[in-house]
Amino acid sequence: MVLVVASVLLYACSTPPGNELRFGLSSAPINLDPRFATDAASSRVNRLIYDHLVDFDDSYRIAPSLAEWEQVSDLEYRFTLVQSREFKDGSQVTAADVKATYDSILDPETGSPHRAGLSMIESIAVLDDKRLTFKLNKADLLFPGRLVIGILPKKLIEQDHAFNRSPVGSGAYTFSSWPEDGVLNLQRRSDNLKLALIEVKKPTVRVLKLLRGEIDMLQNDLPFELVSHLSKESNISVTKGRGSNFTYLGFNFQDEETSNLKLRQAIAHGLNREEIIKYVMGGSAIEASALLPPDHWAGLALPYIQYNPEKARLLIREAGYVGGKRPSLVYKTSSNPFRIRLATVIQTQLQDVGIDVELRSYDWGTFYGDIKAGRFQMFSLSWVGIKTPDIFRYVFHSDSVPPNGANRGRFFDTTTDQLIDSAETATDLESQAKYYQQLQAHLLSSLPYVPLWYEDHVFAARKGINGYTLARDGNYDGLKYVTKEFGIDK
Repeated sequence: MVLVVASVLLYACSTPPGNELRFGLSSAPINLDPRFATDAASSRVNRLIYDHLVDFDDSYRIAPSLAEWEQVSDLEYRFTLVQSREFKDGSQVTAADVKATYDSILDPETGSPHRAGLSMIESIAVLDDKRLTFKLNKADLLFPGRLVIGILPKKLIEQDHAFNRSPVGSGAYTFSSWPEDGVLNLQRRSDNLKLALIEVKKPTVRVLKLLRGEIDMLQNDLPFELVSHLSKESNISVTKGRGSNFTYLGFNFQDEETSNLKLRQAIAHGLNREEIIKYVMGGSAIEASALLPPDHWAGLALPYIQYNPEKARLLIREAGYVGGKRPSLVYKTSSNPFRIRLATVIQTQLQDVGIDVELRSYDWGTFYGDIKAGRFQMFSLSWVGIKTPDIFRYVFHSDSVPPNGANRGRFFDTTTDQLIDSAETATDLESQAKYYQQLQAHLLSSLPYVPLWYEDHVFAARKGINGYTLARDGNYDGLKYVTKEFGIDK
């Protein structure tokens, strides 16, 4: 790292073109069709391009966005568009566009991964240009919060337009071009500011580009040494904020070794999270014990899993590894250098308690494809942007094995299914919260995931970049309001 910092000091300044901002990303978006996007980068960029019916406030409660709503009955919700928005061709967003978007997702022929999470929708009816109703096949207290998918124009859906590479939405930014993988050009509607989203996988190179003026700003995925160095640069401002994105180890329950609860418990007690957060992450995270943070309305302050190497070794023996036999696991992660560094530390800590770990890193597309297909023993990922507790059905219910959800480890557990079903049929939010809290306590004991931490967010920008705010889920919404004083960059 000394050599890295020394090389950073040798930068020379350059200035990007006028009225253009360049945002350096560690991972590029994969799919800009919100009906299909499931990776974090795509979801964050789609929030800039598309509007959605509802959003969430700072306490994770549902709030109006494009529309307000009223609950007509247990099985019917009426939505009214209250924001006037236009697609790129100047046509107004109407209730017909909303219906077409959700009808498309619900059509089995479309193959949307979000279909399972909307299975409670029985029918959608347009009342007029501004109003439509959703009729459900079962009561759902959280239903409005499920309508967070970007709205597409009806006429282009009917033409099978390739939204994934040529998005058309009504959001703050319009699509300009995607000249090559790793470079996406957008334009802000309000002032025609040009935005280039540029993938720079290596954090050191990303920092060098920031210091040279080849990019204007970056967010996250930096080792703390580089964050510390940037904080000392007079021409760079660094902003930090607490995050809610949940990082975890996931397991394959069809594998003989990782389906062994004793071994997963050994892994949990063999990890020194406090040491990793302090020395590898520079204190930029807080330990986690559940997917939802404790301040979520359905969250729960559960005890952290304590680092206990002796207990980990005992659990390994109880798992059946005796007589010199050691568990041997393949651990998959992305090729992001920061993620590899974290994975290497985890590998070392587990080996110290008697678990052999082979680390395999892949480019994001290959890695994510393997995880979705269930080709893994153990992996690490983060859930980002989680607002509603319906995530538990999507991730842990027996009915949510891909392509019907994200139960990628094939975790089948009767108690988990029952608690999810009970929460979803609760008659009020207070009762529902209690079921989800019981569920999180049960998941901590059964360990389909080993919880690691909630990562903080870091935003670094060159002089003259103002107005960007960090969101707890790490989205890029600050780009809707960010400004640059062109001409003062040095």
